[in-house]
Amino acid sequence: MAFEAWIAFAAASILLLIIPGPTVLMVISYSLSQGKRAAVASVTGVMLGDLFAITAALAGLGALLATSAMLFQIMKYIGAAYLIYIGIKMWRSNSGPSTQVEMPHVPALQIFRDTLLVTTFNPKGMLFFVAFLPQFVDHTQPVLTQFFILGLTFVTLGGINTVFWVSMAGGLRKVVNGPSTLKRLNKVGGTGLLDAGIFTALSGRVS
Repeated sequence: MAFEAWIAFAAASILLLIIPGPTVLMVISYSLSQGKRAAVASVTGVMLGDLFAITAALAGLGALLATSAMLFQIMKYIGAAYLIYIGIKMWRSNSGPSTQVEMPHVPALQIFRDTLLVTTFNPKGMLFFVAFLPQFVDHTQPVLTQFFILGLTFVTLGGINTVFWVSMAGGLRKVVNGPSTLKRLNKVGGTGLLDAGIFTALSGRVS
């Protein structure tokens, strides 16, 4: 594929990724409450989730979602319910005594699972890949190779973006590391996920 097309795709992907969404809110929340142990699990979960979403979109699920409003609504409500569930769990994790120094431990496998599922099962993300990637493909050249390059580029940029947010949240955690403050920050993260879940549930149907 043309280098100019790849640069344009990378630039457009960066602009998309810097806008915080449900996945970013989850990554920030886990980084604030769990510290460094959330970093690797979050980055791995997001990158693998992006890879699964792109693969599913190009395999035809994205096109099916575009034509089936019912399937889109089902996936949307499943994703919204999961976000609300995680948000409630974060709120309930703050119910301990205020003298508690460490936030409740969340296993790395759970952080990986949550970020993977939220990233993968986002129907709008799949529709985006269906509409977005083909715009940068030269149909006179091998298409699968170009899809592989573009998909790998997006997954890599998504990982870098996640590292950025993890680092930002980790730096904030070091500055405000008192137990009561950490609990407030965890509530903020939980509220963000609740809001994201409600927003997802109330978002418009696919046309």
